[in-house]
Amino acid sequence: MQIVVRGRGIDPSAKFRAAVEHRLERIDRFGVPVDQVDVEVTLEPNPRQAERAAKVEISLHGAARSIRAEAAARDKGAALELAADHLEERLRRHTERRRVSKHGKHLPPVPVLDEPATPVETRDTEADDYPIPEDSAVYVTGPVVVREKTHVSRPMSVAQAVDELELVDHDFFLFLDTDTSQPSVVYRRRGFDYGLIRLDIAETA
Repeated sequence: MQIVVRGRGIDPSAKFRAAVEHRLERIDRFGVPVDQVDVEVTLEPNPRQAERAAKVEISLHGAARSIRAEAAARDKGAALELAADHLEERLRRHTERRRVSKHGKHLPPVPVLDEPATPVETRDTEADDYPIPEDSAVYVTGPVVVREKTHVSRPMSVAQAVDELELVDHDFFLFLDTDTSQPSVVYRRRGFDYGLIRLDIAETA
């Protein structure tokens, strides 16, 4: 397993890199295949946000999926500990879900809605989940900029999409449903509820 540590606005020290390797050496006990681990640390110079001056993002990349967690704290060491704790909890839930699925049980059904019944809650983050190249803008008007990101994926079931949503810790997950062959989105609602939106392509004259 390769661990890559990089910084945004900071050059991670050898001591921090050693702390990352020591903290992440236990993740293989969950039995999830991992080829590479990307760890990115960001420092926020804004003094008004001193209580969240450092952010650490950890992304696991394997042949089947990516798993991600992030956390912010007053210093990068504390942020690393929090992010690693979030990651381990995500891996633990993933392992438990696989164990339940193996014994023939299924996830609770996801409601299909024409539109979200309640506003989708978003997290307060200081940067995009993934760096977006400046030349990726596909629509610009005034202060509004729409940037494009393309991800490689595979058709999957709703249950698998919910699992992927939990692993990457996003508010929504776009996928191609194997049961209906429709582009679909699962998204977080309040509590532990999820919503499902399907795209029905209308034929034009």
